Amino acid sequence: MIRSVVRGTGSALPRRIMKNADFEGMVETSDAWIAQRTGIRQRHIAADDETTASLGEAAARAALDNAGLTPADIDLIVLATSTPNNTFPATAVDIQNRLGMHHGFAFDMQAVCSGFVYAVTTADLYIRGGLAKRVLVIGSETFSRILDWSDRSTCVLFGDGAGAMVLEAGEGAGGIADHGVLAASLRSDGAHKDKLFVDGGASTTGTVGHLRMEGREVFKHAVGMITDVIEATFSAAGITAEDLDWFVPHQANKRIIDASARKLGIAEQKVVVTVDLHGNTSAASVPLALSVAVADGRIKKGDLVLIEAMGGGFTWGAVLLRW
Repeated sequence: MIRSVVRGTGSALPRRIMKNADFEGMVETSDAWIAQRTGIRQRHIAADDETTASLGEAAARAALDNAGLTPADIDLIVLATSTPNNTFPATAVDIQNRLGMHHGFAFDMQAVCSGFVYAVTTADLYIRGGLAKRVLVIGSETFSRILDWSDRSTCVLFGDGAGAMVLEAGEGAGGIADHGVLAASLRSDGAHKDKLFVDGGASTTGTVGHLRMEGREVFKHAVGMITDVIEATFSAAGITAEDLDWFVPHQANKRIIDASARKLGIAEQKVVVTVDLHGNTSAASVPLALSVAVADGRIKKGDLVLIEAMGGGFTWGAVLLRW
């Protein structure tokens, strides 16, 4: 059977690093308060000349280099983002043009922090359906553009960045030993829309708006929803948490990561954590963490890797891959 196999990963981060202490003169908070409650130590903030498209392009080029491929080898670009360069056209076609690609097709996917998980699942379907042989999956965000910098409950949590992955059609026997995407589970429930949202939009206010969040409500739902889709993915693949080599969760809050891993019985040493370095980068979170773990040698060929995320909407999902 056809499998969507990982060929390469890459990432890109804005030049500016903003430490927790930098917030102390802006809002009523402290480095200790932020670190204790979230695990975040720093985040990257985009300059005026750094955008979702430019960061996405840089991450895409890094992933292509890692895969030993060029833009000419790519059939499709799927960009997960909630902070596009323009309302339209899709920022994916901007990246396509920046890469010098004038073939294939490209589109954006909007599922907030779950965007990359949704995008990997979508790319897998295009590959298995025969509409693309190689897909560039990107998560790129500039959440600093939609933050209310006077709201201490949200402005300290988010950062900017991009991560990318190249998926390529391969062959497998149809079992758990195959390389590539093995199983996935996606969910959403719009009843929770007002718990995490942006208070603007082209069709409503005609403005970009700012991010708003009921932090305690998000935390309350997060662990249960995350474990729900992960257990469904385990069931579909016929595995347990003990079979995993690496768990790469959405990097939103260290407490959520730890609680989810404990509930699922995933050993702490198998969990990839980068929230301290990047903060919550929404759809860029998972591919950034993957890129770090691949670059430092933790994730190796043959490893069984689980990625998951939960975002505004609510949306949530998980994907199991063998590297």
